[in-house]
Amino acid sequence: MPQQLAIIVLVDVANALEAKSLQDNTYLFDNMKLQGSQGEGTGGLVTAINGSYWSDGSQASEQVLNWLPYSLGSIPPSVPKGYQADRARQTDQQALADLQTIVQQGTQGADASAQLAQIQRNVGTKVKNTRRTRGPADTKVLDITGKVVAADSTAAVSYPAPVITDIYGEAVDEKIMYPAEYGSPDMVTDGWYWSATVDTSRPGTYAYTMKIQLHKLVEQGVEMLWEPVNLTCESYLRITSEPKRNAFTGAGLGFLPVS
Repeated sequence: MPQQLAIIVLVDVANALEAKSLQDNTYLFDNMKLQGSQGEGTGGLVTAINGSYWSDGSQASEQVLNWLPYSLGSIPPSVPKGYQADRARQTDQQALADLQTIVQQGTQGADASAQLAQIQRNVGTKVKNTRRTRGPADTKVLDITGKVVAADSTAAVSYPAPVITDIYGEAVDEKIMYPAEYGSPDMVTDGWYWSATVDTSRPGTYAYTMKIQLHKLVEQGVEMLWEPVNLTCESYLRITSEPKRNAFTGAGLGFLPVS
């Protein structure tokens, strides 16, 4: 069975949207640093793909890659999936309770106006998806601490996670790797992820390009929308014909040195 390699695509969404570019705003990591990957934590990652051959020179297996996109400076993907919906529901319930208090107290005039304005701020900003992409669901805008954001707030917005929409380029054209999008009951990536099988029979360095969709918060009339923004990011695979090695010992495959 081929080894599963993961490539984390960490995007500084706020800066990427401002610069309209993923260059210098994307940080790539994989789990092959000790096996020869270069440029970890930068936009110039070269993923090492070793161990495709047995020591006798015969091909051992193909390689499998998985890409995991995340947003830098946003609510961590490890929080429960329904967190944003729960926070929105809580603020609605609190607003109803505050309104009931005003009615029961019989507050009028300027005091009532001030309290209503504060309730409106506490309710936050409702934002919609444009329906043109598989982007975030309609919900409220949260900041990076999980609090709802009012329309006139300057708090840093928690951006939705980037979405990989395509993988193409030299490595695909040369039939070195065969990427595809798969669905599964994954709680972090919303059930969709990109994976690829790599043909390790042709050593060399090959480039590939990821098409990544970000979402920008825009005001359209009286509505707030998540507007999709499509950008691209290039990365590399370096395939070698080194014999398959034990990840613990760095030696050939065999029994682990258990003492």
